[in-house]
Amino acid sequence: MFELDGIDHVALSVKDIERAAQWYVDVLGLERRHEGMWDGVPAFVGKGTTALALFPIEETRNAAPAGPRMLHLAFRAARAEFLKAQKGLEQRGIPFEFQDHEISQSIYFRDPDGHQLEITTWDVG
Repeated sequence: MFELDGIDHVALSVKDIERAAQWYVDVLGLERRHEGMWDGVPAFVGKGTTALALFPIEETRNAAPAGPRMLHLAFRAARAEFLKAQKGLEQRGIPFEFQDHEISQSIYFRDPDGHQLEITTWDVG
């Protein structure tokens, strides 16, 4: 058996790499990574040890196997940041749905390409 350190990145198909990267920077506060590499494809944005790799839809259309798709991508936040995220989304006019899961709370919303995102907090006490 071997041990993993965690998720390195999640690859997403997007209509416009630069628009998507800037949205994740502006709305979620992620940081650009590896700029100037691979002629910009994929574009990487991330925080901490986790990142998103943004690929153009044209390049991923034939590479994606048929079958199950990602349901949503969840980010974890402390309680204060979770509350700030809600205010930030409201200020940007981005609709979201709040759900109380008893042991955690989450908000769900979509990025410009329709991917469902979640911000969750385990600090509910």
